[in-house]
Amino acid sequence: MSTEFSELLPFSDGEKGQIWIIGSREWVNHRINEFYVKRIATDRVQFTPIIPAPFAPGKFMSVLEQ
Repeated sequence: MSTEFSELLPFSDGEKGQIWIIGSREWVNHRINEFYVKRIATDRVQFTPIIPAPFAPGKFMSVLEQ
């Protein structure tokens, strides 16, 4: 990403990034565990509970805020 484009992004100092995990319930749970083992997330509490994805029938989701 170019520096000029980065300067145009509307980020505030206190803003956190999010990682959305969407897929089957088993796949989402596997990814949560993988993120924890690889230390992308320091605690499983950082993930939202696994819920049905409102925009993808039959899929589930969880969000990691960093």
